[in-house]
Amino acid sequence: MKKLFFKPLLLSSFFLLISTLDNGFKAEELVNDEVISDVYFPTHPKIPKPLSVNDTNALLVSLQAYLGKQDMDTSQVSHLELVSAGTPLLLKDANGLVHKSSKISIGWRKVPLKSSKVFERQVIGPFPSFESAQRISSLLEEDGIVNVIAHPLDWEIWVAKQIPLPKTLKSKVFREKVFHEVKPVLKLGFGEYFLSGKIFIEAPDGLLWKNGLYQGPFFLKPDAYGTWTFLEKVSIEKYLLGVLPHEIGSSSPPNALAAQAVLARTWAISNSHRFEIDGYHLCTDTQCQVYKDPSRASEAVARAIKQTNGKVLNWEGKPINAVYHATNGGVSAAGHEAWSIAPVPYLRTFVDGPIRWKNQFDLPLDDNDQIKRLLAKRDGAFGNGHRLFRWKRTVTAKNMKKLLNLSENEYPKIVRVLERGPSGRVLALEIAGKMNKSKLVLRLDGIRRKFKNLPSTLFFVEEVKDGVWEFTGGGFGHGAGLSQAGAIDLALRGWTTRKILKYYYPGTSYESFK
Repeated sequence: MKKLFFKPLLLSSFFLLISTLDNGFKAEELVNDEVISDVYFPTHPKIPKPLSVNDTNALLVSLQAYLGKQDMDTSQVSHLELVSAGTPLLLKDANGLVHKSSKISIGWRKVPLKSSKVFERQVIGPFPSFESAQRISSLLEEDGIVNVIAHPLDWEIWVAKQIPLPKTLKSKVFREKVFHEVKPVLKLGFGEYFLSGKIFIEAPDGLLWKNGLYQGPFFLKPDAYGTWTFLEKVSIEKYLLGVLPHEIGSSSPPNALAAQAVLARTWAISNSHRFEIDGYHLCTDTQCQVYKDPSRASEAVARAIKQTNGKVLNWEGKPINAVYHATNGGVSAAGHEAWSIAPVPYLRTFVDGPIRWKNQFDLPLDDNDQIKRLLAKRDGAFGNGHRLFRWKRTVTAKNMKKLLNLSENEYPKIVRVLERGPSGRVLALEIAGKMNKSKLVLRLDGIRRKFKNLPSTLFFVEEVKDGVWEFTGGGFGHGAGLSQAGAIDLALRGWTTRKILKYYYPGTSYESFK
């Protein structure tokens, strides 16, 4: 593999921006700045890593992150309101404070530090996904460059200021001087009490949270950004109760549900390092797997989890990156068509259907005519009943200008596909301005990060009138790994769980997690 590291990055000029941030510190952002200081500071507040799921068989899942952060629009800080489903909640902090109540309200206060703290880092990014950030992070590690992946708002890579970076990487040097820290306070009718350290909350009859019931236990912990995270500790098997109904649906055939259980379990274990910098494993939204109210899981979901208890898909003895999506539009994508990742054998391009469907198309599908022919058909493909198996979207120049955050004088005039992957998915999309003077090229998952109304990158685009483009496409999601619509179709055709998994992830082994 080609190395990223060549020689120290030395640049002669910089841009300095100073602004006051909402949690009591000043930040200095130096763009393309030569490292000139002999004094080195940490990159961020150090947070203990979460225990490995290998040791605990449990996950720390963020129910709400960035607590204590000031809302820049309202200048308000939201309180954390906790309500018991029955028996009073029990709160304990690191200094021995104990409080029992059916309702607990926690607020936030900025507390001056005895002495200010300074954090400095080189920031690479933002990246459209964790997967793309991890690819660069791994290449840096191969060159001996220590780095961490962070998610203060978008995915970023942080490197100590004094470490030289390759010239091929664009980075900014960010410096923050912290004068205050955000501390949680227990709010009572007669006053409030500061809470210290990691805060433990027990809910014997469960916690009512966002229209759901969660069992916990729960924790409130600081993160790497000066804010706090409200966490649930949940066993992997119980975690799946809150994932399956929202990822594939409770009414799916049993073998499709079981396949999804294996994948959700495998994905959670394989990706449990996502938020390591912040001291927990996973989030609850589409940056991870959607996790909501496990108490509402159906008997069918519970059976699928029990039937596959502890089972994962392994490659060379390790759980795979078990990505999946709603529907692939009749052709599956390789992993590196979706994200900037190294190719892996179990995520490959193939036409998804029986022989009659497969024989209609030759890979690679790398030109517009082939894509148009594919997207003109649907009968015969696995999972073709999904509502987004085929789709159309119209985007105007005005909408595109807003989506791309273009300057006042810039208007898109040309939209064209520059590169396709073997499945026909767009790898590079160019948007050009008047006379081709200004160009923007979006790549891989960066395309749908900007064009959020596009269900997938399997499309062709045509200008239907001046300043109006029509995107004609197929599929919903990145297209790599299991197609949930395809798995449902195959299960209805009588395929077993293991046959479905082997079909979508060839060469993997179905084993118990150790």
